[in-house]
Amino acid sequence: MADPTPVIDDLRAESARLDRLVARLTPEQWALSTPAPHWTVAHQIAHLAWTDRAALAAVTDAGAFQALAEKALATLDSFVDEGAQEGAGLPPGELLATWRTGRDALDRALRAAAPGARFPWFGPPMAAASMATARLMETWAHGLDVAEALGVTPAPTDRIRHIVRLGVRTRDFAYGVHHLTPPAEEFHVRLTSPSGEVWAYGPKDAAQRVTGPALDFCLLVTQRAHRDDLALTAEGPDADRWLDIAQAFAGPPGSGRPPKGAGRPPEGAGRPPEGAGRPPEGAGRPPEGSGR
Repeated sequence: MADPTPVIDDLRAESARLDRLVARLTPEQWALSTPAPHWTVAHQIAHLAWTDRAALAAVTDAGAFQALAEKALATLDSFVDEGAQEGAGLPPGELLATWRTGRDALDRALRAAAPGARFPWFGPPMAAASMATARLMETWAHGLDVAEALGVTPAPTDRIRHIVRLGVRTRDFAYGVHHLTPPAEEFHVRLTSPSGEVWAYGPKDAAQRVTGPALDFCLLVTQRAHRDDLALTAEGPDADRWLDIAQAFAGPPGSGRPPKGAGRPPEGAGRPPEGAGRPPEGAGRPPEGSGR
């Protein structure tokens, strides 16, 4: 069984970086629009805070989480926006304190989790490492939205290796939510990390292959950039199709981002990987750890 400590440490570091970015913002900057339509910087942080609280309930209080899940199912089309809106209405200092308190409590709970324990989520139950991976993916992706609103370009780090692994593991899920049959054979995925390391997955002799920068792969599977704007190469028709539909988050297919210069994004483009993990609908469920 995998030791969750490395990914929990990386989640903490990614959260701290985003915290440094927003800690001294003015009220006007908290109100800046982000790439998600109708979502400000405050909405992005409020969404992360809400989902951290949901994850904490899943790890520490199954009954409380069950009540939360039932409420989410009853308001499937609105609960993500409502949670973000409620938090975004707080004074910035209070919102920041709420996010900090929640993520610190989740950090402690994940580190204290019994080896092998699994926790309920909006999809299949997750182990501590998977829960931390899902939270890291979301923190990173929403952090990019915040950074874009502030005109900042964060330097990529090798912490994205966890997102890469999640993106590879969710290949069949991406096919499923598009009502497509996943290919029977494995793909070979070979990506270059920000530090220059090569991260490889799948058989070296696979006919279907994806290569390119690991950062671009993460932008693709979190739907933070359009494929046309990324330096990813697919060999084989199945691999090529995957790059059109890839998503590492649970729930129905996201609308993604338009290519640069394509005008106003469609309604919903750039919305979460909704961190709460919209309960999967219809075809396919995400593998463990792919909570949206």
